[in-house]
Amino acid sequence: MTTARLPLFPLNAVLFPGLVLPLNVFEERYRAMMRELLKTDESEPRRFAVVAIRDGHEVAPTAPGMPDGTALTDRGPAAGFGPDPLKSFHPVGCVADAATIRERPDGSFEVVATGTTRVRLLSVDASGPYLTAELEELPEETGDGAGTLAEGVLRAFRNYQKRLAGARERSLSGDELPDEPSVVSYLVAAAAVLDIPAKQRLLEAPDIAARLREELKLLRAETAVIRHLPSLPAVTLTHTPPSPN
Repeated sequence: MTTARLPLFPLNAVLFPGLVLPLNVFEERYRAMMRELLKTDESEPRRFAVVAIRDGHEVAPTAPGMPDGTALTDRGPAAGFGPDPLKSFHPVGCVADAATIRERPDGSFEVVATGTTRVRLLSVDASGPYLTAELEELPEETGDGAGTLAEGVLRAFRNYQKRLAGARERSLSGDELPDEPSVVSYLVAAAAVLDIPAKQRLLEAPDIAARLREELKLLRAETAVIRHLPSLPAVTLTHTPPSPN
């Protein structure tokens, strides 16, 4: 297995390979990380690792979306994550390659990164201005029947999209969906409206076929729930935009 030491960016979100991650970086520990990444030549990848924070631990104030203006900016690298930060994070994350790091006049950063490779956390170091981690790259195994499963997942996902759009009275995008099993598995995992533990299980799947198999079950279950939402008393819930929290 290939190992590496990279800056660590904990989030209340799961990043998947191939997916784009926009970030508003305003906490000092993450500003320091971005300043260091900017020292890397533009011809080289500016990499950091994203991990999801376990339930019951601090939700990292720096996350996709607008920054929280009330958040403290002078906190230490492991603030909120306890004496052993490793226990605060899910064990599998994703390496992100920052295509854009733009510093704003107030010292915060606008970052656009893309997930590249799944990694397992081996250790976390809090001795510097930001967290770093020793990481082990996870292989991308195909598994049995991935092609057939991908076809089934795409059909189930289209049905799920239609039900979801109908429940929210929104139209669907006409964009074509991919058919490569690995891409399908990560795109569906990112696009489905699932909680962090469910998305984390998909990220940690032992191979592509296993991930697709789990997605097929989840999509069918979620579609069945959505189908019955209009008949429930609280029908207004189906017309309310999802909370960003």
